[in-house]
Amino acid sequence: MFIDLFTDYTLRTIALGAVLLGLTSGVLGCFAVLRRQALLGDAMAHAALPGVVLAFMLTGSRAPLILVLGAAIAGWLGALAVLAIVRLSRIKEDAAFGLVLSVFFGLGMVLLTFVQRSGSAGQAGLDKYLFGQAAAMVMSDVVMIASLGALLLSLVLLFWKEFKLLSFDPEFAASQGYPVRRLDILLTSLIVVAIVLGLQLVGVVLMSALLVAPAAAARQWTNRLSTMALLAGTLGAIAGVVGALISTNARGLSTGPVIVVVISLVVLVSLLFAPERGLIWAWVRQWRNRRRFSTRQP
Repeated sequence: MFIDLFTDYTLRTIALGAVLLGLTSGVLGCFAVLRRQALLGDAMAHAALPGVVLAFMLTGSRAPLILVLGAAIAGWLGALAVLAIVRLSRIKEDAAFGLVLSVFFGLGMVLLTFVQRSGSAGQAGLDKYLFGQAAAMVMSDVVMIASLGALLLSLVLLFWKEFKLLSFDPEFAASQGYPVRRLDILLTSLIVVAIVLGLQLVGVVLMSALLVAPAAAARQWTNRLSTMALLAGTLGAIAGVVGALISTNARGLSTGPVIVVVISLVVLVSLLFAPERGLIWAWVRQWRNRRRFSTRQP
């Protein structure tokens, strides 16, 4: 199985793309989790669907770069819509996420149905963006993921202090003169691009799991943001390559859902066995405390 990673072109391409995507989304997902915006990934992933379809309708091309650009624009508009709704109305952030998710995804499904019924010769495969189609990846897609992923991670490193402050204490950041609103838009834009990169591999329905799950698992093991980001990126990369190996060697299994299942199992293990926050260790500590208390009773 592992030898195939170096000898099988398709498996090598899928695994490499999954590793790069897991690394990038894992790091950026840390900020979404810490800011309690786990629904952001779900909303932006679903908001990207009408962008994919509109990009095809306007250009007639299914070139990955064109579809990714359309998805990025739609996802970014969805993110701005969420920020505008929260700022200009009394609607809470979670309700705004749900509203944008449902409206954009509904529009995307309507457009997708219209294109499919139009009989256009080039529309075949657009529906694969719902759940991903890893088998269609080629090396040019991997190069695009690597290039944009490197850009995203570079920007995270460049604005590390600002993003860290924004995640933990935005009010203090504003009092210190930081442009909180612009930083918020920038960080949200980076997350949108990371989501768009995973549409072909995982799809709009499952991409939010790849964004949130590695960060949620890493959060159980550490209290330091730097360690959390490194661990989340590592867990995302490992889940990507393991999911690619399993799906390739088990016929009939799609790569995207398998990757999500793998990272979900990692989250489950972390919730149970993490030293400080794990449920098992919490139960053991509680049992020991009860035992000590009972032995001290006269």
